[in-house]
Amino acid sequence: MDIQSIKQRFAIIGNSPLLNRAIDIASQVAPTDLTVLISGESGTGKEVFPKIIHQLSPRKHNAYIAVNCGAIPEGTIDSELFGHEKGSFTGAHDSRKGYFEEANGGTIFLDEVAELPLSTQVRLLRVLESGEYFKVGSSKVLKTNVRLVVATNINLSEAIQKGKFRQDLFYRLNTVPILIPPLRERKDDIYLLFRKFASDFAEKYRMPILHLDQAAKQTLINYRWEGNVRQLKNITEQISIIENNREVNDGVLSKYLPQTNYSELPVLYQKGEHEAHISERDILYKVLFDMKKDINDLKKVVIDIVQNEENSQDLSKKTSSIINQLYQDVENDSKENNDIQIHPNPIDIEQSIIEPIQLHEEVEESLSLKKKEIDLIIRALKKYKGKRKYAANELGISERTLYRKIKEFDIQ
Repeated sequence: MDIQSIKQRFAIIGNSPLLNRAIDIASQVAPTDLTVLISGESGTGKEVFPKIIHQLSPRKHNAYIAVNCGAIPEGTIDSELFGHEKGSFTGAHDSRKGYFEEANGGTIFLDEVAELPLSTQVRLLRVLESGEYFKVGSSKVLKTNVRLVVATNINLSEAIQKGKFRQDLFYRLNTVPILIPPLRERKDDIYLLFRKFASDFAEKYRMPILHLDQAAKQTLINYRWEGNVRQLKNITEQISIIENNREVNDGVLSKYLPQTNYSELPVLYQKGEHEAHISERDILYKVLFDMKKDINDLKKVVIDIVQNEENSQDLSKKTSSIINQLYQDVENDSKENNDIQIHPNPIDIEQSIIEPIQLHEEVEESLSLKKKEIDLIIRALKKYKGKRKYAANELGISERTLYRKIKEFDIQ
């Protein structure tokens, strides 16, 4: 069966090359008994592909059971999948067949497979490898011949790293991977889907079909659609019911589109339960953001010092020392993490801090700089009882410069 025929049979809308590729893989793998792993974001329509695989397989006349693993409590999932014997746990008044027994010879679709407890994952791995399983509360080995198709909307590689999913099970499930593209990567299909949904709801609620003007159509296509096809369908239904005017403009459509906070900026370091799994790169970002905070605090301190008429040269030395120390701390963290290159020249950072400070100086202060300079030189000479070497060191200038200043200002 060709791709177009499959689309018509299973009511799939769209001409995206990525979507066509997923359908093509499903049709090719259907006649086999290979396990299939379907990946994709929530709302992309992953549940259609197990039906395609089952209906195009030799098992199509046998049972097809879809199981939402995330909707079954952890304490009963084993019983649901593998069955249980009478009295095996509280409330088990009778023995019960599980899905693997009911679907023998057919297909089982496990949606949200990443939600399975680790103990259940071990049982599932044994079924995949040998076709054998135990009922809960029984020691009798049972056999099953089931085709397994699973789906997930999370990154299983990350779940493995966090210890929430077994690596051996992942490799066993990932025999044939199928990736369902998100709606934002199928821009040409968005308006087609909207028209199909608008037509369906117009028929369902016995009202005229919605129409979008050009601006609204462009907004619809450019929207990110975090909820994918499911979100598009829900919003189309809302507009169909609520709006009396069947000609929808950009302003009306925008009222129904939630504002997303999506950003491609790096994820900030967050303390909490995920702290143990944070990457080295995120740790370095934390150091950088902490450094930014320290620099902002430093600016406030420097401004206070300037306002208190402290020595400008001594201020520069203190500022440079603090900044260079901050730079050295971050550079050490960078080397340990082998990650981001920090600013190559700390002096540039110093200048970037001092320059804004100059903008805060009052005009009357600049007019009295000569007087302040004379006062500072006199105070330094008095402090060291006329010894120019020590006075120059205190002022942060050379002895020769101090001698020239004394001559220039005629200081006695």
